[in-house]
This record gives sequence, C-alpha cells and structure tokens, in this order.
Amino acid sequence: MANIVAIVGRPNVGKSTLFNRLIEQRKAIMASESGTTRDRHYGYATWNGKHFTVVDTGGFVQGSLDIFEKSICQQAKIAIEESTVVLFMVDCQVGITAMDKEVADILRASHKPVILVANKADNLDSSLMAHEFHALGLGDPYPISATSGSGTGELLDQVTNYCQEDIEEKTEMPRIAILGRPNVGKSSLLNALLGEERSIVTPIAGTTRDAIDTTYNLYDKKFILTDTAGIRKKSKIKEDIEFYSILRAIKALQDADVCLVLIDAEQGLEAQDINLISLAYRYKKGIVLLVNKWDLITKDNHTNIQYKKKIEQQLGLFSHIPILFISALNKQRIYQAIEKGLEVYANRIQKIPTAKLNEVMLPAIEKYPPPAIKGKYIKIKYVARLPTTTPIIAFFCNLPQYIEPPYKRYLENQLRKHFDLAGVPVQLVFRKK
Repeated sequence: MANIVAIVGRPNVGKSTLFNRLIEQRKAIMASESGTTRDRHYGYATWNGKHFTVVDTGGFVQGSLDIFEKSICQQAKIAIEESTVVLFMVDCQVGITAMDKEVADILRASHKPVILVANKADNLDSSLMAHEFHALGLGDPYPISATSGSGTGELLDQVTNYCQEDIEEKTEMPRIAILGRPNVGKSSLLNALLGEERSIVTPIAGTTRDAIDTTYNLYDKKFILTDTAGIRKKSKIKEDIEFYSILRAIKALQDADVCLVLIDAEQGLEAQDINLISLAYRYKKGIVLLVNKWDLITKDNHTNIQYKKKIEQQLGLFSHIPILFISALNKQRIYQAIEKGLEVYANRIQKIPTAKLNEVMLPAIEKYPPPAIKGKYIKIKYVARLPTTTPIIAFFCNLPQYIEPPYKRYLENQLRKHFDLAGVPVQLVFRKK
C-alpha cells in the first residue's frame, strides 16, 4: 500500500528544512520569505525498513487575496486528503498563533492521523516551550530541530508506525501503472487499449477512489492495468489539478510493478517527468518511457534517432530505460508498449544463476579491478543475486567499505551489458568475505 507523509503548517515554521532532512537531499528551497514553497515537492524516504513518500506543502494562509497563497492553501488541503499521516509543524520560539489554530481545525476535520511537530527546539528552554502546543488538542508535540536533526529519529519512529510494511509483490499477476503529467494522453491510451474487443476487461475495486484497476488480457498474458488519468479535481487553479494528479500518480506508482511514464512529444522530457522516473527508480519499479502524440511531430529519416538520443542524454543514469514512440489517438504501437512493459516486468523478477553471474562478472573485475585505497587492495571474490523480488546483486570482498561510486557504476554497466535488465533498477550491495 502507498505511504504518503504530508508536511503542513503556516509559513516559516521549517517545513522545507524538515523535508530536505527526511529525503536526505537539498531539494526544497528554504528562505525566510513567506510563500517560498509554491511548487510541489515530493521525495523518497526510508526509516526502520519502511519506505514512504514525503510531500512538502506551502504554508497555510487563510483568507488571503494573493492568488499564489490561495493555491498554496488548496494544495496543502489536497496533500492532507491523500496522506497516510500528516506532520503538523509549529514553531517553539513563536508559540501558538491564530493561524496554527486554523490549521489544527482543518486537520481535526480531516480525521487523518496527525503528528504534532514542534520545530526550532534548539535548546532546553525552547523544548520546554513545546508543551504549550498541547492546547491545540492534537496529542503530544514532538520537539525537534529540523536544522540540526535533533529529535527527528524519535519523530520518524512515530511516522513509521502509520506506514504499511513493504510486502514482496505477488508475481502471478503484474501491475502496470500509466503515469504522467496532465494532458499527456493517459486517458487516450487507456481508452485505446480497453476499446479492443479481443481484450478481456474486468473492473476491480481499487483502494483509492480515482485510480482504476482493470484486469487485462493481451496475447494470453494477464495483468492489472492501473489508470491515473481520471483524477482531476474541479478547480480553477491549474497548479492544484496537477498537484492532485501527482499525488494520485505517487499512490499508483508505489503499488505498481512497472510504470509506463507518458510524455508529450511536442513538450519533450521535463523536470517533473524526471522527478517521477527518479521516484519510481528509488521504489525499484520497472520503467518504460512512452513518447505520446508522435503523430503530431514532423519527421524525416533521422527524427526518431535524434529525439531518442536527446532523451537518453537528459535521463543520464536512467538511460537504460526503454523508449517507445506511440500515438494513443491513432493506436500506433500501443500494444508494443504493453508488451515492453511485460518484458521489463520479466527482467525485474528474473533469477540470475550464481554460476552465470560469476562467469561473467569475475573476468570483468579482473580486467578492471577496484582502485586501491590508502595502499589497500580490494579483492572481490564472488557475486550472487540475493533472493529478492527485484534485482539485488551482492559482491563479496575483503574491504567492502572502500568501493567507490565510479566503480559501482562500472559494475552496474557490466551487469546491464551481459544481462537483460532494461528498465529495471539494480541495487548493488558489498559484503565482507
């Protein structure tokens, strides 16, 4: 099941600072100016063996005439609605404000699990001030310092109590999710697929009210197709619609085995697409990139090759992802897209024999051994695929702590060269032997 943790609160309480700490990246912009976080920020976090997506929201500004602040407030409400648990941040150094009380009222009405986070508890006096927030009626406050990290361990322990355990996927029926930004053609693709008479289609009640699960049978291959297209909420503000779409996509992504990420051929690959691909990669999902509306592009003999090369450059470390050019409107290569998704699924669950792994990888390691560190030579003795659903390859060596990232990339490239792992995230682990 999907685990989404939303961080909400009034402006300038430190939401973006905590967000950056939880996802261990400096991704959200931090500034003292009210309303800095206007865009949607989401990232991957893990604690106590549980994985969850963290959503950073802008500060609540009720009754404002500013169009951005109205949108920020609306997006925060959407994040609350879609979340597994809400982190309500307040400021120890300022104390309870009228706006804190308004946010508390909204959270109580949502009936969502809420953890009260009293930020800026940088010293003993500030920590003692946290008790004031009992008056909000949302339970015991957790005094933390998002800047230094003090108290965040205890907070994360509490967060993971609300998160579902990671369950190994059932391999008898793959789950394929159709993801992408609004207006890239997700609805058109689903309709084109479901409109084929030879397909066996049965709706399955989904766990979320807008994601639609459908059992689909193509060429005697049965799988579950999850659509995230019909997820738009009535709103005059386009940013809110897109934010809602993203949260729905994240839920579908977490439950999927393979993600079909659609982009618009005319718009190309954008930052939001790469963020979605990165999140799927962190969750170890299979990925296929579909360039939709290819019929609208003026083409010559080199257009396909040049476009694909440009996307691969933009993808960087994700350049192994299969790329297909489709037209959902004209039903061009839409079944190839599903076939490719099923191929990626098969790649993801394949069991690579230990003997074959060592036969291929040990000569590659001997040809280019790990660089010596501090005069110490690293010797990798053997390789094995761990018994997990997704590919985790273990390298047993004498000094695992000295394996550097460039050498890890070399090993991953060798694995991809010799085994069909297209579209599949591969995790390398190094253990002492």
